[in-house]
Amino acid sequence: MANHTVELYYDPYDYAIDDDPYPVWRRLREEAPLYYNDKYGFYALSRYDDVSRALPDWETYRSGRGTTADILFNNIEVPPGILLFEDPPLHDLHRRLLSRVFTPRRMLAVEDLVRGFCARALDPLMDRDGFDFVADLGAIMPMRTIGYLLGIPEEGQEQIRQRTDQNITVGDAAGDVSATVFAESLALFAEYIEWRACHPSDDLMTELLNAQVEEPDGSHRKLERTEVLAYTAMIAGAGGETTARLIGFMGELLGNHADQRRELIADPSLIPSAVEETLRFEPPSPVQARYVARDVELHGQTVTEGSFMLLLNGSANRDDARYTDPDRYDIHRKGGHLSFGQGLHFCLGSALARLEARVAFEEVFKRWSDWEVDYQNASRARTSSVRGWARMPVRTR
Repeated sequence: MANHTVELYYDPYDYAIDDDPYPVWRRLREEAPLYYNDKYGFYALSRYDDVSRALPDWETYRSGRGTTADILFNNIEVPPGILLFEDPPLHDLHRRLLSRVFTPRRMLAVEDLVRGFCARALDPLMDRDGFDFVADLGAIMPMRTIGYLLGIPEEGQEQIRQRTDQNITVGDAAGDVSATVFAESLALFAEYIEWRACHPSDDLMTELLNAQVEEPDGSHRKLERTEVLAYTAMIAGAGGETTARLIGFMGELLGNHADQRRELIADPSLIPSAVEETLRFEPPSPVQARYVARDVELHGQTVTEGSFMLLLNGSANRDDARYTDPDRYDIHRKGGHLSFGQGLHFCLGSALARLEARVAFEEVFKRWSDWEVDYQNASRARTSSVRGWARMPVRTR
């Protein structure tokens, strides 16, 4: 194994690693299941068993100081109401409220809408010799869907999407993330919330404006505007970005696996299984940052309270101890994945993301059965929390 003479190094900010982190993650699993990075002072867990145990253990691994490396490492103040960055009991209170919003009933109502958005995005591209899975579809349809659910008019959605993309793109240095990132996004939503307060409708924002929160002492109160604001921004940011990356990866993988693509065209009922395998194989959110709230023993070492821990769910998804031939893309694979997390931070929008990806590919297959990835013109999105393509152009010949 000649490559093992190279010193083992992992860092979520390193673009060369980010392009293909899997070989490094494999080495972490084999050589350093508890890895320590001197430069940024974080630990990392990479094996399936370790990551799946740590994700639900919120008492040890806290989200309250941020769940992305840039926010956690830079000590950026996190506003309340961003569910991803909360621990119980506040988290449970907020999550209960939001789960009333992401109901299966509402998701069903969304399917026709998503289909319409896909058709609107794809129909104009049919007489061209190619299209871009991210720019033409992934970046547009999820944002429109979330915008519709929230009650944000369409012209506002594009502005928000651009702002979100801008905010989570990292510079070369770990310290580059702007401490005003939250404030900037929130200002955009504030106007819509005020407008919606006077013009109620059947949407999430109206529901949030009217929602009653039960306090720990049993009393009830309405959400404050700042809380409605933080929720709205979180839903818009989380929902648009990751689903765009999922659709980009799936377009790439099906472009490169023609046999599996033909199976899906012959039997579209396999599409949900292909969505799951894409999530396992190339998770859009492969690294979860946590603050260690109490000493914990791992692989013969004590990780002390106050440490930073990265949970590499993207690595866990490729662990040989859990999956047979994990580096092979196989739409028939069973066995799940950790791409939506585990436990109390399990992704609330998972049903929506699955629906959006499924419908997107049902609609793509109605129009194209064959495409080839144009890597020459593809480019990656660089963020410390989300991995994937910013552009994924394909030739449809």
